[in-house]
Amino acid sequence: MPAPERIPPRSVTAADDLLTVLVKGQLTVRGRVREASNAVLHCGIEYEGVTASCVYKPVAGERPLWDFPDGTLAQREVAAYEISQATGWGLVPPTVLRDGPYGEGMCQLWIETDPEGADGGLLALVEDDEPAEGWKAIAFAEVGEGRTALLVHADDPRLRRLAVLDAVINNADRKGGHLLPAAGGKLYGIDHGVTFHAQDKLRTLLWGWAGEPLTAEAVEVLARLSEELAPGGPLATRMAELITPAEVEALRDRVTALRTTARHPEPSGEWPAIPWPPV
Repeated sequence: MPAPERIPPRSVTAADDLLTVLVKGQLTVRGRVREASNAVLHCGIEYEGVTASCVYKPVAGERPLWDFPDGTLAQREVAAYEISQATGWGLVPPTVLRDGPYGEGMCQLWIETDPEGADGGLLALVEDDEPAEGWKAIAFAEVGEGRTALLVHADDPRLRRLAVLDAVINNADRKGGHLLPAAGGKLYGIDHGVTFHAQDKLRTLLWGWAGEPLTAEAVEVLARLSEELAPGGPLATRMAELITPAEVEALRDRVTALRTTARHPEPSGEWPAIPWPPV
């Protein structure tokens, strides 16, 4: 009798419950992302015949930070995903907290970047003193031999949404390498471990809209976040499981401040405005 035909595993699709796969799937470590300062493991994951790739960041592999409590970066990554989902913008890949080969950690769907847009057309260095049409100025940067160039980012609605999300979650490390253009024109932001601090820590490359009025869409999203973050609200309850009470209150305050000013925030001057290295 011939051997039964082996049915290959199904690849994960939009119709599958990605969070269920990430929470319940069997993790297989494939390698380590060497460039990362903390332990970042590239894994395969399989659940009931569905396969995917993911990133697993065990809490045990976190490097202690002077301004963030030890062992909390994974929870902050999940909290950033929850806020992203609440906005309806889907800017953060599906992210969960789960046990793994090296203990509890963050597990996030691996995003394949679009080969046609690997650079994304999102960031550039230009010789001019002012950005061209369709671009926003960030800052002047030294490029060697006493020369400077203007660092700019695209005047892109996807980036503008991400700038609002970063202001809400108080992202202290929005670098260019954390922007992932994917197929179909989708843009994702990753690496949200240093977020939700109770003090102003916003450091980002997306300052191009600083001081400008928020879009009508952003104002509507912030109003919805304010409702869901009210004490006893579903999002507030979820945040209380992931960050401290003081950080939840600061989160509410940031949303309120954004709604009050109806403008993108500007650098405070009390904290370096741009992360280093910027990419």
